Amino acid sequence: MITVIILTYNEERHLERCINSVLPIADKVLVIDSLSTDETVKIAQSLGAEVYQNKWPGSQALQFNWALDHVAIDSEWLLRMDADEYFLPELADEIKGGLMGVSENINGIYLKRRVYFMDHWIRFGGYYPIYILRIWRTGHGRFERRWMDEHLLLKPGSTLKFKNDFVDANLNDLTWWTEKHNNYATREAAELLNYKHKFLKEASIGARLVTHQDHYTRFFKEGLYLRLPIFLRALLYFLYRYVVRFGFLDGTKGLIWHFLQGFWYRFLVDAKMYQIEERARKSGKPVREELEKVLGFTIDAKEDHHIPRN
Repeated sequence: MITVIILTYNEERHLERCINSVLPIADKVLVIDSLSTDETVKIAQSLGAEVYQNKWPGSQALQFNWALDHVAIDSEWLLRMDADEYFLPELADEIKGGLMGVSENINGIYLKRRVYFMDHWIRFGGYYPIYILRIWRTGHGRFERRWMDEHLLLKPGSTLKFKNDFVDANLNDLTWWTEKHNNYATREAAELLNYKHKFLKEASIGARLVTHQDHYTRFFKEGLYLRLPIFLRALLYFLYRYVVRFGFLDGTKGLIWHFLQGFWYRFLVDAKMYQIEERARKSGKPVREELEKVLGFTIDAKEDHHIPRN
């Protein structure tokens, strides 16, 4: 009935928890691995997952689309999971029973995400509940081609929401988290510079974004947010989350989360955008060229967004 697809790279800490949580509802678990150097592949195989390896193509969207193009999938439904996520038993039960009675006009299903940070549930600041389209009919969805915030594009049809939660709970430390978000900041700076300077037009596959959260995020970042003064907008966003959306109720660990994720990260994105544009002004070169130096590849209009440098 349902195939679960998990993208991995060195996820030995999380993968067993993730796979075990979806086994009650999965007919097949596919692990698409980016050449891990730890025990990820061995763990996946020991739990009965099928493992396919593909060198990291530059984004989760491209890796997931590679799986859709190269792996035989014969189930009616697909489910995407990240390795550091897992189902609560209540959600597994809901999916097991709920998919049986879904009408034919339903092509996608939202699941509700619960974020944990430093073993603390982030309940406030606009972070709960967040509904994400994670289940869709096979052949009816594909991931859009973006550097950051890749979302599922679903063919026309209706959607519904399940009421129980899945959990996003990464077990790595803050050093890992800040290094990861430093890399994310580079990719998001590229995304926002692309939006501002129009290097590429977004590819279309004749589908649409269906998640209300996706529409809200796009409007916020590409509409209102980018119209605000650089650097000041990071502070305003943090205050909005921490004060207006009651993020302070998340306590000390919540303060760390909202400050790092809502201010530090957004400020870092702005700083990287500022540096790239300043270098372009000083050198007299196009912003696109300076961005390519940072990314390490040539931006191209092809599906993979880039041609690696020699």
